[in-house]
Amino acid sequence: MSTPLEDYALIGDTYTAALVSRDCSIDWLCLPRFDSGACFAAVLGGPEHGHWSMSPSGTGWRTERTYRGDSLVLETTFTRGDDAVRVVDCMPIRGAQPDLVRRVEGVRGNVAMRSEMVPRYDYGRIVPWFRPKGRRLHAIAGPDHLILDADLEFDLSDAEQPVAEFTVAEGDAVDFRLTWSNPQYEDISNLDVADIIVATEKWWQDWAGRCTYEGEYRDALVRSLVTLKALTYAPTGGMVAAPTTSLPEHLGGVRNWDYRFCWIRDATFTLLALLDAGYDEEACAWREWLVRAVAGRPEQMQIMYGVDGQRRLPELELDWLPGYEGSRPVRIGNEAARQYQLDVYGELMDALHQARAHGIPPDENAWLLQRRLMEFVELHWQDPDNGIWEVRGPRRHFTHSKMMAWTAADRAVKAVEEFGLDGPVDRWKRLRQDIFDEVCEKGYDPERNTFTQYYGSEALDASLLMMPNIGFLPATDKRVRGTVEAVEKELMQGGFVQRYSMSAATQHVDGLPEGEGAFLPCTFWLADNYILQGEVEKGRALFERMLDLRNDLGLLSEEFDPHSGRLVGNFPQALSHIPLVDTAFNLGSSRGPTQRRAESGEHRSSSS
Repeated sequence: MSTPLEDYALIGDTYTAALVSRDCSIDWLCLPRFDSGACFAAVLGGPEHGHWSMSPSGTGWRTERTYRGDSLVLETTFTRGDDAVRVVDCMPIRGAQPDLVRRVEGVRGNVAMRSEMVPRYDYGRIVPWFRPKGRRLHAIAGPDHLILDADLEFDLSDAEQPVAEFTVAEGDAVDFRLTWSNPQYEDISNLDVADIIVATEKWWQDWAGRCTYEGEYRDALVRSLVTLKALTYAPTGGMVAAPTTSLPEHLGGVRNWDYRFCWIRDATFTLLALLDAGYDEEACAWREWLVRAVAGRPEQMQIMYGVDGQRRLPELELDWLPGYEGSRPVRIGNEAARQYQLDVYGELMDALHQARAHGIPPDENAWLLQRRLMEFVELHWQDPDNGIWEVRGPRRHFTHSKMMAWTAADRAVKAVEEFGLDGPVDRWKRLRQDIFDEVCEKGYDPERNTFTQYYGSEALDASLLMMPNIGFLPATDKRVRGTVEAVEKELMQGGFVQRYSMSAATQHVDGLPEGEGAFLPCTFWLADNYILQGEVEKGRALFERMLDLRNDLGLLSEEFDPHSGRLVGNFPQALSHIPLVDTAFNLGSSRGPTQRRAESGEHRSSSS
């Protein structure tokens, strides 16, 4: 069995990130950035696909781990009898090149340690040349070059698997520093690992200290914010959905996707989470990334982009990797980038509206972009699309997509009425009303008193839980209440929410075999609905159940499998941590981010 996802920790440098297992094996790392090829890919196969282990020899060791305060400096302590040893892992905030440092500290007794540093470039496919120079070890293949500096030499008896065996005594420390560089560059400064660890801890503690939230869930909220910061690509401000690819939504299944890209669908959620927590600078960088990424003709807008805004994300299958728990295929790139999703126009319009409402200094290009986006929405809101879940079946008239087209029109109207911007407000008001009327007529099943996944469908979709969040209808409306009740009845798995109706009968919708875990963001959205309906304690109880799903370090994946009791999907997942932040704020204030977002559309009615 593969290492459970909940057994992994995250370290990162705001350019890329690594997964470290409970027994201190680095099983995933892409260098030099999130979407580069992995040099350690064991999480999608086995040790032979690249790993860097660091653990005591023998068996019977008990493991405890923690982050130092609110940082991404990871401490793992191994204890057996009277012996104890600690491994400290971190990636310093990026300087001239990416670094990863490991320090082995003797705590009690004398502990024999073993380390295997086995990079395999191109996602576990390419075995590099290893070239030792004293205590410096080079691993070279094509454009990839790793340099390991250590306090000891590695044994190269096996030319493809460097090993170090050493003993650490109480009070002693053994240091390792791994650096990625181009093959011609060897001028790596000889930095002190202890200083690097201290500086890295301070950087993260200082950043976390800017959080303005002081409520009862501060520890959980700050850990989620630190995770989101770690998933942000510093040069551009873009935030990847996850640092991994192809971790399955269903163990042994085919729903395995590359999430190392930036999704427009997350725009408003991300912005509000950052703004409410006091991170205006990061929110502004995210807004600027959005405007730059989607610049151009509106019909060419994509649902996702690369971390620096690139548009070509071709999807490939890596047939040499067996996949996590045999979940194949393993994919890199994401073909969904070519899909048409109407909802992203509403998400972008809302994100830019919320930025203005929160006083972020205006971007002179933002309103010009929004005017062009509205021209597109006016002409194409009645077209079928692929929907928020990127279904690979035929395009349909998804109710959520139309709801977000309404959001685009509503925020355009608000831009004129509340911020004095120039635009055809009367035309946009008519458009808003037309969309509202159609959704309430064609997307609603009066017999079951619920909105449905797409026009004429009997299927349900948890994305419709966002209807009151965006202000389309109030949470107290009987149709919204009916939708919540239908979701509770038909989409709940073990007390958590599935994304949409999934059975053999609905396979034609997404073009994939049925089966996946409960979708964690949707469960947070249900908690938000309870709060908006005034059932705050019911929302709190569900929120705290969600907190219990986090691993011991406060991390969440995309989904949870109630049958196996395991986290599934890419890990850690931004879209799980973002609503955690928002719901914590909603529980602590009568005007949390969801309430304020809902008020953006509070003036709508059947005659607005």
